[in-house]
Amino acid sequence: MSSLPEYIEPLFRPPSEADSLIFQVTNGCSWNRCAFCEMYTAPQKKFSVKKETEVFAEIERAAQSAPHIRRIFLADGDAMVLSTRRLLSILEKINRHFPAINRVSAYCLPRNVTNKSVDELKELKEAGLGLAYIGAESGDDQLLYKIQKGETFASTVDALQKLRQAGIKTSVMILNGLGGDLYSQQHALHSAQLVNESQPNYLATLVLSFPLGTARFLQHFPNDFHLLDQPGLFREMQQFIEHTDLNSTIFRSDHASNYLVLKGVLGRDKQRLLDKLKLAISDPDELVLRQEWQRGL
Repeated sequence: MSSLPEYIEPLFRPPSEADSLIFQVTNGCSWNRCAFCEMYTAPQKKFSVKKETEVFAEIERAAQSAPHIRRIFLADGDAMVLSTRRLLSILEKINRHFPAINRVSAYCLPRNVTNKSVDELKELKEAGLGLAYIGAESGDDQLLYKIQKGETFASTVDALQKLRQAGIKTSVMILNGLGGDLYSQQHALHSAQLVNESQPNYLATLVLSFPLGTARFLQHFPNDFHLLDQPGLFREMQQFIEHTDLNSTIFRSDHASNYLVLKGVLGRDKQRLLDKLKLAISDPDELVLRQEWQRGL
């Protein structure tokens, strides 16, 4: 029998978890209604929770061949939907079999975080859950409603603040271009407000993309959506960063979907990033931009 965990494909993880061992404690996403998301729409990705005995067996097998693993990611898109008791038992098992472990992380839906108390989250932190990835997408309530996110500005900020209180680091993702040209400004301004109020440890932006076509998404924007072109995406990013007021958030806009790679710490590098965006808008030939064929989506 293979020492690797058994996965239901496709399997997704954040780019920063490339070197992590992945345990698929749930399959798919319990919400799975977001209009833009194509990650968990395949028939085999119907949401389910893996049996605890199966997860334990996979941890034991993987530890036999790779006991010195230092980072583990709990997949799929919804590990925090598990009860605190179940998560604690998984974390305890990981700690027992991977003595060198220094971080366990997971995708988290805000609703699943807010269903747990700060004390429960502190227990998870003490047991090793060090980082939660939150796909906020936007801070604009009108746009969140249109894309059927099932969250609001308030619910996302509440979840992020609870994680912060518990000592769990947070990584927030904002989706550049999500509102098209009509909603671009309010998307940028309210998203900046969201990260200002939550002060995440990490912040990333991806570009709205449709590898499987736009039909599903446009059902929610029947007459008012036009994809942003490159200058429009850069202007939206410019507005977003201009209005951030962050203390020491590590910022990355280097996902394969992005045309322009941006990296820095906000606010220390805010002006440098704005200068690069200004150049991308006014004189893009002066920068190295990703071509369409280079965007791994």
